Amino acid sequence: MTDPEPPDVWAPLRATTQARIGLGRAGDSLPTRRVLEFQAAHAAARDAVHEPLDVDDLVERLRAVGAGEPLRVRSRASSRGEYLRRPDLGRSPADLSGLPKTNADIGIVLADGLSPRALTDHAAGMVEALVREFDGRYTIAPLVVATQARVALGDHIGQSLGVTTVLVLIGERPGLSVADSLGIYLTHRPAPGRTDADRNCVSNIHPPDGLDYPAAAAVTAALVAGARELGRSGVALKDTTRAAIDASPSPAGIPPAPQPD
Repeated sequence: MTDPEPPDVWAPLRATTQARIGLGRAGDSLPTRRVLEFQAAHAAARDAVHEPLDVDDLVERLRAVGAGEPLRVRSRASSRGEYLRRPDLGRSPADLSGLPKTNADIGIVLADGLSPRALTDHAAGMVEALVREFDGRYTIAPLVVATQARVALGDHIGQSLGVTTVLVLIGERPGLSVADSLGIYLTHRPAPGRTDADRNCVSNIHPPDGLDYPAAAAVTAALVAGARELGRSGVALKDTTRAAIDASPSPAGIPPAPQPD
């Protein structure tokens, strides 16, 4: 008669996170099931990096959002391999002559980044949520789909469009927990030469496990409004949506979030 298997004390915590915790052990290693899970996650992350973006399919779904006819650009990286080896080429455009001068308030760039899959999964829903959140307060330039793109490519595109603020929706670097996470990088007064210190980022957008589209759109809209009031984005601009939520009346029985000392 064998002893009963001890209860899995990590199970309640494991249900609340995608992190690998309480994996157990088999001798000096991990249980076979956990090793196979790790290998599958690693393969999914590698696939997400190398999987090409189906631009035609994405453009078709963006049309359905009702934000106009998307435009297309690409970086100077001629292939996925070159894009990965030469980040600098992904930051500069091959040709922007097809972009109109719009002088719009907002430009939205859909960039494949390091996870084209994230754009495939979330771009259309995120753009729809942004348009709904902006609710006609701002003029929006034609959407731009950018391939083999890094975040800084949005500065060139934003300047060419003549927009006040550019939003780069880009596939974030895949991890072993999430391979399709989307990020939004906001730059006010975009121009070549802007640095990461000039941007704000809303990251980890991948419902249902990550940030959902309405919440991400609300934070982004607040940052846009703050950038327009402040006249710049980046380290000087802070997200105040969390403070507003914490200061609002709490539902019955739910205490407000604790504040830092």
